Amino acid sequence: MKLSILLKRVIFIGVLLAIWQGVYMSGYFPAIQFPPPTKVFQAMVEGFADGKLVSALLASFKHLLIGLGLAIGIGTLIGVLLGKSRQADETAGMYLIAMQSIPSIVWVPLAIMLIGLNETAVIFVVVLGGTFVMALNTRTAIHSVPPEFIKAARTMGTKGMRLFFKVEVPASLPYFMSGIRLAWAFSWRALMAGELLSNGPGLGYSLRYAMDFAQMEVVIGIIIIVGVIGSVVDQLIFSKMEKKVMRRWGLLK
Repeated sequence: MKLSILLKRVIFIGVLLAIWQGVYMSGYFPAIQFPPPTKVFQAMVEGFADGKLVSALLASFKHLLIGLGLAIGIGTLIGVLLGKSRQADETAGMYLIAMQSIPSIVWVPLAIMLIGLNETAVIFVVVLGGTFVMALNTRTAIHSVPPEFIKAARTMGTKGMRLFFKVEVPASLPYFMSGIRLAWAFSWRALMAGELLSNGPGLGYSLRYAMDFAQMEVVIGIIIIVGVIGSVVDQLIFSKMEKKVMRRWGLLK
């Protein structure tokens, strides 16, 4: 990252903190509703020091890794089926977009009634949050393979599963990587929605617990942690993976 870009981002954060402190000092909101940045930072430090936030983070990452792994696997299978079968695509393809448009929070009551108020229900919501976007991108990836590639491979005697794995899979990899990145983002949001209404553990549960006891500094602190984790993981892992693949395939300079 260039130093100038980093400097701009640091200045932007500094301005936001100054505005935040200014609003607090104005007295427009009661301190219990709008704590200053220093109090939020102190709450975050204490949460990590006593291990509560660490435990919540580990629980959330456990839910995420299981749910995201299942979402990528199931979504890929559905996407390949729709991408390779015209009958399946014409029959079920249109409903995939409908399922994707359903907010993750809507699945939570269904998960609780079917599975119960436990961690499995949270993972179920995470799976649903990431599966459909993964399936849509996988289907697009299969459809995006240039017909010339397939025709050229067939003229050289390549067909069946060999054609799929040797030609179609490599050609569709950039869209597939975009699907994984989106599946991560949707699963992370679904995780928070599921944990908010669960009986713990997890960041979402800790957020609701703090809200119930009017610990606004903890609420804001957890919101900041959720946003920072989402941004850092995307930029350091999934964004780099996607750009690396797209650059190798000649889609980026």
